[in-house]
Amino acid sequence: MLWVPFLLVTWVAAAASCARLCLAAVEAAQPVGTGAPDRDRELTLYEAAFLAGGPQRVTDLTLVSMHRRRRLWLAHTGWATVVDPDPEGADPLERSVIGAIGPEGQSRIAAVRASASAAEAVRALADRLVAAGLAVPDAARSGIVAALRNVRRSTALTVALAAATSLLLPAGHGPDARGMAWFALPLVLTLGCLVIARVEVHPYTRWASPAGQSLLRKVRASPRDPLTAVAIGGIHALDDPALRAALTPGRRGPG
Repeated sequence: MLWVPFLLVTWVAAAASCARLCLAAVEAAQPVGTGAPDRDRELTLYEAAFLAGGPQRVTDLTLVSMHRRRRLWLAHTGWATVVDPDPEGADPLERSVIGAIGPEGQSRIAAVRASASAAEAVRALADRLVAAGLAVPDAARSGIVAALRNVRRSTALTVALAAATSLLLPAGHGPDARGMAWFALPLVLTLGCLVIARVEVHPYTRWASPAGQSLLRKVRASPRDPLTAVAIGGIHALDDPALRAALTPGRRGPG
């Protein structure tokens, strides 16, 4: 009966991880805004970018927009250079990009993306979308992702302990067929939880809430200009190979 403690570990891990996922899902489903989301509103490009890809997508859209208007030059070597530093008429997101580049007027694109994505202008955009019921709060999304990770770990733990007790324990001390059936129960619990989560919880692991995803579908169905394509599809939607190369993570150029 040396295998019984291992069985108890799998049961405790499975029950705890599934319970945590249920609590995280309930929390994420709680309304955050002050009313029902407006499902008929039109999203701005920045809003669509955030709902489709989060802060990084907003920064990419801003960089591409500024490059197209010759406010910035994005070189294929991975450097961003300010061409027009005048903030006159620029929105807060563009000002945050110029601020991220710094007073020298030139910086690595990767550093600019990281800094601008964490800027106050992006956080303010996120807060507005959360308040409107169109975006999933960061805490709720992070909680669900962590809970899903724990359920997957519990699944792997159950398989590992069942195999270990069956193969490594001395003869007569390992589980028989009935004992292995007991190991199957926590496995069924965690796998079933993951299947249900795929349908019921998966929408809350994205940036957009169900209401936000509904508005995004309208944007995807409408004719797209180049900036809309970037907002929805990211840098891979760019038709300019040089610009796409400049924004591709990991691109290295001469220092």
